[in-house]
Amino acid sequence: MIKVGVLGATGAVGQRFVQLLANHPWFDLVTLTASERSAGKKYGDVVNWKLDAPFPEKVRNLAVSPTSVKGAKGVELVFSALPAEIAGQVEDDFSRAGVAVCSNARSHRMEPDIPLVIPEVNADHLALIDLQRDKGRDGFIVTNPNCSTIMLCVALEPLRSTGFTDVRVATMQAISGAGFSGVAAMDIYDNIVPYIGGEEEKMESETLKIMGTLEGGEVRDAPFQVSASCHRVPVIDGHTLAVWVDVKDGIAEVKQAFRSYKPPFSGLPTQPERSIELFEQPDRPQPRLDRMRGGGMTVSVGRVRPGLRFIALGHNTIRGAAGASVMNAELIRTRKYL
Repeated sequence: MIKVGVLGATGAVGQRFVQLLANHPWFDLVTLTASERSAGKKYGDVVNWKLDAPFPEKVRNLAVSPTSVKGAKGVELVFSALPAEIAGQVEDDFSRAGVAVCSNARSHRMEPDIPLVIPEVNADHLALIDLQRDKGRDGFIVTNPNCSTIMLCVALEPLRSTGFTDVRVATMQAISGAGFSGVAAMDIYDNIVPYIGGEEEKMESETLKIMGTLEGGEVRDAPFQVSASCHRVPVIDGHTLAVWVDVKDGIAEVKQAFRSYKPPFSGLPTQPERSIELFEQPDRPQPRLDRMRGGGMTVSVGRVRPGLRFIALGHNTIRGAAGASVMNAELIRTRKYL
């Protein structure tokens, strides 16, 4: 068992990490960090558990540590749910102290020597870990993308061979993507907010790095363009994407590509039976009905129409955040980097 910790364990994504790691078969969750005011107290006494999953009793009496290398002694790997404004320096400190970091924060995503990974899409980019170590890090940093970017890239992966050059996407993003207190009730009830700060830029840039080609220690951006329009909608969990791609293949061929897709690996504990599930019903996928498919790790696709147009959906705090980092760590373990 690999001893692990969660940085920022009391927030929305931090709680998802705790839920997914509390009884993980490969990782032993021994450290939870939070703010200084929570340090030294029992996790069960300081966390306001808001997930729809039961609180994991195993960690109730675990003492919360300060978010520092000194406060997380004895761990080989940490999962970062820290806000971006503090994640950069903290994650850098951990990696230079010999600890592996799997981060959900945006701080390091676009750095040239740090892999931005979705296992089904660009597992080969983990080779950048060697580049980090060559530059003097005793540990390393691996990031997962923005939540909506993950849904988009997983859905695009079976279409790579078509050679598309233009992707357009409109998102309908759940309020949990902004954290427990991120969207005021009066802003979202009976409403749609047609702006999420930085979200469109992240989708447009991260997708190109993720689906780019690793050549000689450098990632060359994918040879297509992404145009995104992002919107916050009154859904609790589950991001829905309307996607347009200039694919000329017939609908039958595209559906078969979605239906038959299998990732180039197997046996990871967090890996769903199906990375992509195709729906033929005209009104699916839907967040309430389909976000928890594959334990929240499956990306659902439907309404495949000429153009090419389709809908993609995934659980934003599981597949789009904590679950993504955990599956990255599992893949890293199988590649012998831990």
